[in-house]
This record gives sequence, structure tokens and C-alpha cells, in this order.
Amino acid sequence: MKVVDSWQDYKLLAMSDGQKLEKWGDIILSRPDPQIIWQEKSPLWKQADAVYHRSKTGGGAWEKRKQIPDKWQIKYKDLTFNIKLMGFKHTGIFPEQAYNWDYMQEKIKNSKRHIKVLNLFAYTGGATVACAAAGADVVHVDSSKGMVAWAKDNIASSHLENCNVRFIVDDCIKFVEREIRRGHKYDAIIMDPPSFGRGANKEVWNLEDSLYKLITLCLDVLSEKPLFFLINSYTTGLSPQVLENILTLTVNTRHPGVITCDEIGLKMADSNLILPCGIYGRWENHD
Repeated sequence: MKVVDSWQDYKLLAMSDGQKLEKWGDIILSRPDPQIIWQEKSPLWKQADAVYHRSKTGGGAWEKRKQIPDKWQIKYKDLTFNIKLMGFKHTGIFPEQAYNWDYMQEKIKNSKRHIKVLNLFAYTGGATVACAAAGADVVHVDSSKGMVAWAKDNIASSHLENCNVRFIVDDCIKFVEREIRRGHKYDAIIMDPPSFGRGANKEVWNLEDSLYKLITLCLDVLSEKPLFFLINSYTTGLSPQVLENILTLTVNTRHPGVITCDEIGLKMADSNLILPCGIYGRWENHD
């Protein structure tokens, strides 16, 4: 497992009985996490500024215990992200992805050539910001107008307005199909597909049915000398070995390289406990 413990503005403070206590800048949140099936007492839980309570009928709601701004910012190294309380427990950033941000930035900077990145299911643009800051051109694709607007704010907050970032509201499969017809190529592809979702025009995405198809399509928009191909997944039950198998059968068949697949986790502050936070699968060139 790759463990992230390099944040300054984010800390995982405590974990117990299906909840995680996190510090986002100066604000402390308690949010559900189904993997936390153990119990541990800590006085820190009293410090929560807001708690997300799940509803038995689905969804849930935030209980605010003090005045919390509609939006605030946190930094990761030189990157700045806008945070807010969303309706379904999220905040707009997955802090464990800092592991991938570091990898992508190092890979882009060390490539010694101009890199064009395609970021699919790009959400609020954590990877987009990281790649743009490293000097890459980025095409950011997501089916949600709201998420794309949030990503634009993150680019602006990180003072990267002059970077070449193109924002697209579209269904990812349809966009890639059009890019194939246009003959457009990318040196690196990132995707963070949901288990289930709907596109901009009500297209249905189901990971088990659609992931392999999308990755296969993406082979035709890869450049002759691709840099990396990175897949993130939070789908319960999907193992790193599944991503390794898919990358072996697709990207590595056309571009022999190195495949790495593993879990990513967050280290709890002042503890040896680690919270599993999903998996990644990565193909990269031999350079």
C-alpha cells in the first residue's frame, strides 16, 4: 500500500465506528467511512465543527456545530484547492490522491518534452491542477458543469490561469470517440471513473460494463511515445490485480512498459493506523 502522510493543511485525526475525523485547514469534519469497522475512543471527536449523518433512506445531511464558510481553501505544496461541504459527505478533494499528484508532476517534469494530458472523469481537477503546475497542457473532461466550474476555480486559486487547460463538459466515452475521429493524441491519460454515473446527455456509465471499452478506445488517442496511463478506482470489490490485468491486455500490448497497481491509504496522525482509500493502476514508459 502507498501511504500518504505529506500534507500540511490536511490531517486524519481519528477513526472509529464508521466515522473519520479530519482537519481541513482550520475546520474539523466527521465523515462516514464504511471501512472503519473498529472502535477507538478519543477526546478529539468533541472538536468536530461539522458531522455528516447518513440517512436510513439514503443520502444524509451535515450537522454544523459552528459557523462554517461556504468555501475555504487548503494547500498541498504549491497547489491550492477550494473546499466546501457537499450534499453527499464529500468536500471536493480526495487527499490520498496527493500520491498520484506527486508521481505525475515528477514524471512530467523529468520527461524533458512538452506533455499533453487527457484527464477523464476529472471531477474538481486535482490531477488537472497538478499536471498544469508541472508544465503540461491538460484537457479536463467531466459530465458535470458544476464540477468543471469548481475545477476552473482551483486552477485560478493555484495561479495557473495562464496555463493551457481546456475544460470540457461531456460524456467521457463520446468525447474520446470524437478525439479519435479528429486525430488528436495525448502523451498521458488519467481517469477516475465512478462505479455508476450519467453523462451530460443522460448516457449511462457502469464501471463493470464500460471501463474496458473506454480504456481500449483510449489506445487510439495515445501518442507514439506515451508517458503514463493512470486509473483510479473507489469501487468496492475491485482489486488492484483487476486493473493490472486490464492494463496488461490493453496499453501494455501496444506500448510495452512498466505496470504498477496497489492500494492507496492515509496515515492517521500520531498513530500507526492507516485508512485504505481505494486503488490505482498505472502503466508508464521505460524512461
